[in-house]
Amino acid sequence: MIPPRTNRQVRLKSRPNGIPQAEHFELAAADLPEIADRQFLVRNEYLSVEPAMRGWVAAVANYSKPVGIGEVMRAFAAGTVVASRHPEYREGDAVMGLLGWQEFAISDGSTITRKVYEKDLPLSLSLGVLGLNGVTAYFGLLDVGQPRPGDTVVVSTAAGAVGSAVGQIAKLMGCRTVGIAGGPVKCELARSAFGYDEAIDYKAGGIAEALTRACPNGVNVYFDNTAGAISDAVLAQLAIGARVVICGTASVASWDPPPTGPRVERHLLVKRARMAGLLVFDYQHRYEEAIARLAGWVRDGRLRYREDIVDGIENCPGAIAELYRGENLGKRLIRLSHTN
Repeated sequence: MIPPRTNRQVRLKSRPNGIPQAEHFELAAADLPEIADRQFLVRNEYLSVEPAMRGWVAAVANYSKPVGIGEVMRAFAAGTVVASRHPEYREGDAVMGLLGWQEFAISDGSTITRKVYEKDLPLSLSLGVLGLNGVTAYFGLLDVGQPRPGDTVVVSTAAGAVGSAVGQIAKLMGCRTVGIAGGPVKCELARSAFGYDEAIDYKAGGIAEALTRACPNGVNVYFDNTAGAISDAVLAQLAIGARVVICGTASVASWDPPPTGPRVERHLLVKRARMAGLLVFDYQHRYEEAIARLAGWVRDGRLRYREDIVDGIENCPGAIAELYRGENLGKRLIRLSHTN
């Protein structure tokens, strides 16, 4: 392939206060320089949309430096090496990493999370069930949640890219699963596609009563993707010795803690429970371990997935807001079609 001369990109235009909207980004075209020694050019094929992107563009840093105004939006992407002057990356290699919301990316290897070796499976899975979503579910549940056969595992955003994998892995471990999702369509998806024993629609109200009915012996493991009122209701149902995995805070509009609200200390004390945060990047040295096992489950049909794919880089700017509005059914990806 002849390397392209221009590269379409999505850049951060202004700093959002809360969830980033389409107007906070801009589409731009940039000249693509020649690759230098020990660099290679990646043709991005799929761009990922993650809840964590809200934190990446926030004014206050969390676990990573905020994306700068005018910079290409930080994003995971999967694609193919089309030109290389790097001894460890050859033309034709499939890769996944922090390659940004852009059509092409030049890398020296430092932005690459892994080479994609699962040639028999779709490349898009490297951004979902065989990417950070699946790895997050795997280590969050197994290492932090430590489920035991017979445990009741409750998962918020049960039909999402992470939550759907958590529920299925919990079933593989011999657990009973209860998913929490927004709306009847997502609840039915959690049950029929991802095998949850029960699904609770938090939008229908009465979540505390529904949890009591669904978890008569309490909650042994809670995989928390939301925080907020949903988690307040689940914490009240914890069983003795419960484990709470904090994976996300999707329902919290601001990074500042609320001035009032339920406190967790009494629940943790009386129930001798423990709560721990999860950041998947801490497990980077073990990614291949997780992905090998996840890929095996996908191949034999024991781990199902759903993708919500939108075509065209012009759909990137509004994608994060759409994610937080719950408009996706499955892992949201942007698929690129190149004309260079």
